[in-house]
This record gives sequence, structure tokens and C-alpha cells, in this order.
Amino acid sequence: MPVITAQLDMAQPLHPGCARLQAQFGPPAQVWVAHTADELLSVLAQVEAAARAGAWCLGAVAYEAAAALEADLPTQPANTALAWFAQFAAPVPQTASAEASAWATPLHWNAGQTSTAFAATLAQIHADIAAGRYYQLNLTQTYHGTSPHTIDRHALFAALQQAQPGGFSIFLDMGQEALLSVSPELFFDWHQPAQGSGSILTRPMKGTAARGTTPAHDAAQAEHLRSSAKERAENVMIVDLLRNDLGRIAQIGSVSVPALFELQALPSVWQMTSDVRAQLPQGTALKTIFQALFPCGSITGAPKRSSMAAIAALESEARGWYCGAAGVVRSDGAGGVRATFNVPIRTLVVQGASTVRCGIGSGITADAHAASEWREWAAKRAFFERVSMPFAILETLALDGGQLRHQDLHLERMASAAAHFAYPWDGHAAHSALAQLAQQHPHGLWRCRLQLHANGQVEAQAFACPPAPAHITLQWASAALAQAHSEFVRFKTTRRAHYEALAPAADSGIFDSVLFNEAGEITECTRGNIAAQLADGRWVTPPLACGLLPGIGRAVALQQGRVVEAVIRLEDAPQVRAWAFINSLRGWIPAQLSKPHP
Repeated sequence: MPVITAQLDMAQPLHPGCARLQAQFGPPAQVWVAHTADELLSVLAQVEAAARAGAWCLGAVAYEAAAALEADLPTQPANTALAWFAQFAAPVPQTASAEASAWATPLHWNAGQTSTAFAATLAQIHADIAAGRYYQLNLTQTYHGTSPHTIDRHALFAALQQAQPGGFSIFLDMGQEALLSVSPELFFDWHQPAQGSGSILTRPMKGTAARGTTPAHDAAQAEHLRSSAKERAENVMIVDLLRNDLGRIAQIGSVSVPALFELQALPSVWQMTSDVRAQLPQGTALKTIFQALFPCGSITGAPKRSSMAAIAALESEARGWYCGAAGVVRSDGAGGVRATFNVPIRTLVVQGASTVRCGIGSGITADAHAASEWREWAAKRAFFERVSMPFAILETLALDGGQLRHQDLHLERMASAAAHFAYPWDGHAAHSALAQLAQQHPHGLWRCRLQLHANGQVEAQAFACPPAPAHITLQWASAALAQAHSEFVRFKTTRRAHYEALAPAADSGIFDSVLFNEAGEITECTRGNIAAQLADGRWVTPPLACGLLPGIGRAVALQQGRVVEAVIRLEDAPQVRAWAFINSLRGWIPAQLSKPHP
């Protein structure tokens, strides 16, 4: 198999009936690199000419190229080339790949700025908006990561595609650097025939909501985003900006907005998009499009010039390929040219053997709140957090006297997690693995550990399990669980560092810790769910919206009517008459708290 230096997996929005554009490429026939404004315009012209002649040209333009395309757009000094493009004669045959499942290299990320520093920056932006300097600004931060091993760039890209499927993905191995973009955002899709007018579609993405913890909650989150005056206003601001940018080069009267406030479901967030279309005069060039549109208004703010000036002052480092443009320019087969470029969000840049960087950001308006924007950043980071520490999906079942307790419920939950994480799922293989354990251990109580790995492999083990204690002591967690709304809380996996950090010491005599989220709502324990008897005699358990695992023991207790869902806040704890720990393995265990609530 040839060395793959570039790869595409992109939708074709101008031709929605066509299949996704999926192709991979070997070593390039030619590479163009631009470091100055003159070089940039020359490269864009050469790329277009090569594409019209039948070549495939893949590449990227850095955010800091803005000033080279239009002199009054301010940026920080560039930390990379302004543009990099490679020319290929044709794609090489695609082969089935197991690279996603082969990714097993941990990535360790810096913490980035604190929530306190973030809030201070937001206050400065709000002051600028109040002073009329701009009315929206897209604020970003760069996270830096390292690996203890050499990063397999192809395997990491495949794992990212699994974590963030669909959209406008592109892989570019530039040598010292590699761009791995699984962006869901289209910058522009363009077709310019050899004769006649051209057509262009932009699809700015502005407006975000975290995915819900249950189907009903997820639908409510989508509806909240769809109807949010703040999010719609933010979207319209950028739509207007793109309309104005396109109006600079479009045929008079041809700019239209055929789709407004459309919702797109991504693994960790809902995103709002709108379509802006236009017809272009005959002979419109690629460099003309970049001069009019770049960078995309969705990652600058509005007005573009003043928001970019603020970005240059507020952000601590240049954005580089992040928030620029990455895509493909190719022939239409009849002397014309087609181009599809994404906005490189949800993008990693691998530098050298073991260093990686990623940008995360959001649009800030006058009514933005620091806490909600901070949570949005956390939700957006999920795509790279998935691949930063390889994990298996996990179920823990009780095998009692040769019978597996609640087997069907456990397998349903594992199948749901497999669908969420895009892990291959073979229910028959899981059933067979558990049946084999049951045959091997027909007597006694066993803890069965069922794992589903990224490649679809199922692994089952059994461990002797002592009887459940008649009564246990719990303690309050030492701090709030910052990741209470993470997918690694909503789904059970082998990634448990966030739980282990709050678990009691092994020799403490404490059975488990009671967790709470940053809003002061009790959620669960590190190994099971929690129930509380209130003053009116009702037994309640926190709803999933508080941020907790939908435990099987909890589900059974709800179905039996033994508990109902209700929010329990920390200040409610003194009024709780009794506590209980619940999970499928141990059942219902009466509990007491070792000390008053924090």
C-alpha cells in the first residue's frame, strides 16, 4: 500500500444527491508553500490552474493569511506558513483500514486557562460590546498536548473520524506538521464552469447546545437551541456578514438564504447552521473568493475587522491552521473547477513526532454568560478527549448461581453506548461471551466484566464476588465532579479517572463517595447510584439531567416504583431521613454518611 499523504471525506453540499467525496492520495507531484502575500496569491492561482487541467489539489490556508488577502484585517504574527497545497494526479485506491481501532496512544493536554481567567476575558469583551467596538466576537484558546510515544498520524485521524463522523474531514501530511481536521463546518462549496456563471454555497455554523442525557432531554436541548433568541441572533449576525462578503463578488441580486436556523446533530453538541448562496460572474477565480470571504465570519465575529483586531489583542497566540480553511480544488471534467473548503474547527495539528495542538472557541455576544460558554467549550473538547485516552465500553454484571442478573438490560445499555461512540457492535458475540462465563461458573456469586473494544472485540471475565454488606458508610466527595455532564459519565467505560480521583482510600473503611455537580446537585456514587428518603417518606434518586450514569439497578428501582426522580441539592441533605446505594451487582444497600454535607 502506498504512503498516504492526504485524505478526504467530505460532503458535497452543492450536489446533495451525490455520494460523499472520499479519496486518498500518495506522494504529491508538487507542493506549493506561501509565506508572503504575493506568494499566497500566486499559489492560489497555480492551484486553480492545475485543477482546471485535471489535477487534484489539496491544502490549507492559515488564519493569519487574512492580512495577506486584505491588508486591513489584523492578526497576530503567523506561527506557520500562510498556505500549503499539494498537487496529485489522481487518488490511489482506497482499502479497508483498521487504523481507528489501532489507535492506542495517550495524549496528555495542558489545562488551558482557568474559568476565572476566562470570565475576566469575557468581561472585557462585554465592555467592548457596550462601547460599540463590535457586537460579536469569536474567542478561542489553543490547547497543547503531548504523547509519550510517537504519534501515528493516520491512526489518530481515523480515531478522530470515528469520534466526529461526517462533515468535512481532511488529512494533510505536510512533513514536520500534519493537519487532522474532522470539521463539521463548511466554509464554501464552489463550482465555476469553463463558460457561464458559477455557484457558491457557504454554511456558517453559529449556535451550540450540549447533547441531552436522554432522548427526551436531547430533544429539549435541540428545541431550546432552535428557539433561543440569543443563538438565533448570533446566527443571523454571521449570516448577514456572509451575505455582505458574498455580495462583493456575486452577481447583483443573486445572494439568497435558502436555509436558516437548521440544526445539525453532532456526537457531543447540537449546532445551528444557515445556508447562504450566490451566483458568481463568469471567470471568477479562487483567489477572488478567498479575498472576499476569508476568514469565515463565523470564527471572527462582526464586524469582521474590529472583531479580528480584538482577537489579536485578547488571544495569547496565533491560530495557525485552526480557523483558516482546508479543502480540495479539482476539475469538473469539462474545463471548469470545483472546490470544497471547511473551516478547520474540531481540528488537531500534529507537530513533529509527539506534540499536538487544538483550538476551541465560541461566539461571544452581549448576553453571553461565562459559565454557559465555559460549558460549551467543554462540550466541544469532547471530540479530542475521546481519542486522548483509548477506552473500552464496560458493563459489570452479577452472575449468581449460574444466572446472569439483568443481562438484557446490560446488553441494551452497551449497544446504546456502542452506537454513541461508533464502536462496532455484535450482540451475538456479547451473548456468547457471557454464556460461556455462566457455563464456567455455575455456582456462587461472580462479578462479570464485559468489555467492548474500539475494533468491536468483546472480552468477558469473571471474578469472585463477596456477598453485599448489610449496611455501608458513604462519604461526601472532596470536590464537585467537574465532568458531571461528560459522555464518560453518561456512558460506562473503562475511562474512570474522574471517578477514581474522588473515590475513598482503599483502607478508609468507607464504601464509596457521594458525588455532586458544580451546581451543587447530588448525582451518584463512583460505583453506583444513590437514593434518598425525604421527609415526606418518598425515596428519590437524581434525574439523569444532573449528570450521572443511568445505572441498571437504578432503572429497575424506578420501574418497580421503589424510587422516583427528583433533584437533591446539597442543602437538602440535612433533611434526608435515610440513604441507599444502588447498583446491579450489589442491589440496594442501606447507607449512612460519614459526616455532614460539604
